[in-house]
Amino acid sequence: MSEFTIKMPDVGEGVAEAEVVEWHVKPGDPVREDMIVAAVMTDKATVEIPSPVTGTVKWLGAEVGDTVAVKAPLLVIALDTASSTEEVGIEPASHPEAPPAAEAAPAPTPEPPPAAPSESKPRKPVVTETPVRPLASPAVRRRAQDAGIDLRQVAATGPAGRITHDDLDQFIARGSEAKTTPAVPSRKTATEEMKLTGLRRRIAERMRLAASRIPHITYVEEVDVTDLEDLRATMNAGRKPDQPKLTILPFLMRALIKTVGEQPAVNATFDDDAGIITRYSAVHIGIATQTPNGLTVPVVKHAEARSIWNCATEVQRLADAARNGTAAREELSGSTITISSLGALGGIVSTPIINHPEVAIVGVNKIVTRPVWDGSQFIPRKMMNLSSSFDHRIIDGWDAAIFVQRVKTLLEKPALIFIEG
Repeated sequence: MSEFTIKMPDVGEGVAEAEVVEWHVKPGDPVREDMIVAAVMTDKATVEIPSPVTGTVKWLGAEVGDTVAVKAPLLVIALDTASSTEEVGIEPASHPEAPPAAEAAPAPTPEPPPAAPSESKPRKPVVTETPVRPLASPAVRRRAQDAGIDLRQVAATGPAGRITHDDLDQFIARGSEAKTTPAVPSRKTATEEMKLTGLRRRIAERMRLAASRIPHITYVEEVDVTDLEDLRATMNAGRKPDQPKLTILPFLMRALIKTVGEQPAVNATFDDDAGIITRYSAVHIGIATQTPNGLTVPVVKHAEARSIWNCATEVQRLADAARNGTAAREELSGSTITISSLGALGGIVSTPIINHPEVAIVGVNKIVTRPVWDGSQFIPRKMMNLSSSFDHRIIDGWDAAIFVQRVKTLLEKPALIFIEG
């Protein structure tokens, strides 16, 4: 029986290696042509790798969390007799136990596993009450977690023993039909160890870098957005069918654009290794976006050249791409200042971490209606806090306060946002 090696693909743009973030198969699993066998991450983009052949997995060349060089062996598949080398365009394994060394691989590849599982080989995650973690996609795992379902109780019908959404539907349907009695509370002793991999590991590295190298100063100011909310409601009521619904973000973006024109020191990056500050005339605004896999920062490039409607359209497009994992590498880098917003979960105050190597980040807290004294009586006003952090090496507290106060003025008198000059 012939064996073939699938190598780490070259995803282009100068990427030399990628991290394995998920295996969809294990040794001994059958695979069919075009079946997804692994997911790898380069920078913040995740790429799924399909099998070009039909056969059985014989060997995996990495653990989840390992970094593999482009063109290095990723897995070996024992082909069915019907498969053909010419059809798949990949190289046969040089011998039955391990794939050939990759010509372009800068580091040696791991030896194939022995016939029996190794005692020292880590498993991720490890649950004390069962040695095997059910196979399921991140979306299925999140859905099961939200529904309080233990995936170990769900029968799997997907490829390679993976649990699918249909499997969850059937499990839920059976549970709703069955008559249940109140469960007796019991002590829970299970633990789960999970290796920090993929986007979560990259987020951790960036947060550590920013927190350890940037002395933050955070300035909080409340803003009366009553007039802005009235204007936003009016504009949304008259929007065209092809225009997105306006949130507060496009207004804040336009306010930032006018403000950094007056205070260019805030729209900058700082190379602390070289001791060089770079100020930008272009305003590339990063929008911190929560995705199923973690926090990403897609970037609205040249926001200074966009209308408020175009800003809204681009924010929506980039957020959708980030959440779907389709955002291009250039769409996730190059920001000069960042906005962080948790929407309705924004809380009263936050202390946002600067997106290194930038020198400022503006945090948006939730809008609440509060009684405000106008000099003669209390009146209801829509209030929102801005929690903004600055690199204190570059931005003094006085300058930070002036910056936030100018943004506050523009948001409280939103007509000023649309006045040129």
